[in-house]
Amino acid sequence: MTTTAPAEAAVHENSSGASGASGASGAAKPGPRRRPGRIRRIGLPYLLLLPALLLELLVHLVPMVIGIVMSFKELTQFYIRDWGAAPWSGLDNYQVSVDFDAPVGEALLHSFLVTVAFTLLSVGLCWLLGTAAAVYLQDTFRGRGLLRALFLIPYALPVYAAVITWVFMFQHDNGLVNHVLHGQLHLTDKPSFWLIGDNSFWALLTVSVWKGWPFAFLIVMAGLQNIPGELYEAAALDGAGLWQQIRRITLPSLRPVNQVLVLVLFLWTFNDFNTPFVLFGRSAPEAADLISVHIYQASFVTWNFGTGSAMSVLLLLFLLVVTGVYLLLTSRGRKPADV
Repeated sequence: MTTTAPAEAAVHENSSGASGASGASGAAKPGPRRRPGRIRRIGLPYLLLLPALLLELLVHLVPMVIGIVMSFKELTQFYIRDWGAAPWSGLDNYQVSVDFDAPVGEALLHSFLVTVAFTLLSVGLCWLLGTAAAVYLQDTFRGRGLLRALFLIPYALPVYAAVITWVFMFQHDNGLVNHVLHGQLHLTDKPSFWLIGDNSFWALLTVSVWKGWPFAFLIVMAGLQNIPGELYEAAALDGAGLWQQIRRITLPSLRPVNQVLVLVLFLWTFNDFNTPFVLFGRSAPEAADLISVHIYQASFVTWNFGTGSAMSVLLLLFLLVVTGVYLLLTSRGRKPADV
């Protein structure tokens, strides 16, 4: 009896102390819990993007920085083995490139004007053909799926295979183009030279449009899927014709799509190197001397990598300015509802 009484008192003491502690902890507000899983979820997207960012850095940004450094050096064929030993030339390469009274600057200006004319015609024709084909194929009729597949063939073909095929078609003696225009339709007095002379510009434009308009067709056709059919039905009940429906409904609804499409086509066409290089070789005719091929010739034919790098930097700055102005103008022209 004497030993159990103190034990009972101790147990009573402990139980009362525990109950008091639990009451005090219950009265206190619970502190915020740390969630390590949340941190992991936030960092996971950046971790997944890390390989793509590293590849972008290695493939694009690092060569771009190296090209900018090369534009300030007198890098010629004498320093190919040790590029770092080439002396610094400052802005001399840029001065030579923009001196339009000198042969180098005059040739660059001519190439730039040819590229601007070629780009405007190619982008305009690609957009026009692609939009017309997309609008035409909106109606349901037999064989529509087959036509869509046929229209996308030029875009699906590899660039080199398609352009090489056009090279054979543009041959003077046995090419398909001269056979049709001269032999079958009798539109020309004699077979034409399409890969040299002034006709080379139109040959290059033909290949570029043939290769690029299916992309415009694909993008516009996807944009037309978002236009409700009720708008056309209501316009038809009001007496609107096909042209009025296109003008009042189709083109305004496709405005955001066309803004991106025109910019992408412009950048692709202005920077196109594969098409003229495969079509004409290392030395393009003067009428089809695009600036991409011209910079290649200035760098790898004359072995003046400093001047070629300066021309590339000037081209980059021009495209950045044009893109910025285009985005500024198109963003100002948007309605508040479109934003």
